[in-house]
Order: sequence, then structure tokens, then C-alpha cells
Amino acid sequence: MKQGMRQRQLGMTFIGLMCILVLVGIIGYAGVRLTPVYLNYMNVVKTMQTTAADFKGDNPDPGAIRNALERHWEITTITAVDYKDIEITKGENGGVTLHVVYDDSEPYIANVSLAVHFDKTVKVE
Repeated sequence: MKQGMRQRQLGMTFIGLMCILVLVGIIGYAGVRLTPVYLNYMNVVKTMQTTAADFKGDNPDPGAIRNALERHWEITTITAVDYKDIEITKGENGGVTLHVVYDDSEPYIANVSLAVHFDKTVKVE
């Protein structure tokens, strides 16, 4: 008799399914909100790498690099950071590095925002 009264439960309950869907929705929405932020960062990195490639093999002047960055910045239309915020340093061996550090945030839900910290260094070789 006991075997007939017991039923084995298979699968997931409706409440369990709803909890998983809510979690997937929250994470998916965060991904959608952060996509433009990361696309902007990829444009910054691409611009820095393109500028470094333009001066590859030369003994570049930081002023010339800054002018090239400005030209690339205008073409790419980067909004999160300005080309003036890129630190250009000349090393003792003649190498030049481009370094940028910035934070970007995107509103998420009500008074909650998603904050992202970016830090990138590109060497001109």
C-alpha cells in the first residue's frame, strides 16, 4: 500500500522555474546595459593600438602621438573618456607607452548603477 501512495516527483516546480527565470533576466538585463560600455572600451583600446601601430619602429614624439590620438578619437567618436586623459610616457630605453585608466557607470534599476573600472596600457614598439 505504501508504494501506491508514494509518487515520485519529476522535474522542476513552477516556483523553481520562475526563480531561475528571474535570475537569468536580472543577469541578462545587466549584460544589455553594460554592452555599450564595453563596446566603448573596445573602441578606446582599438584606437590606442592603431595609434601605437602608426608609430611602430620610430622614435616617436609624445606630441605627435597625442595629435594622432586626437585624429583617431574624432573618427571613432569615443564618449566615455577624452584623448587628453591618456597618459603618454617615454621610457629610458626610448620606448613609449600609452596608458588610460577610467571608470564608467551605467544606470541599472532605480538608484542602483553598474560601475566598471578600465585600465589599459599599450606599448609603442
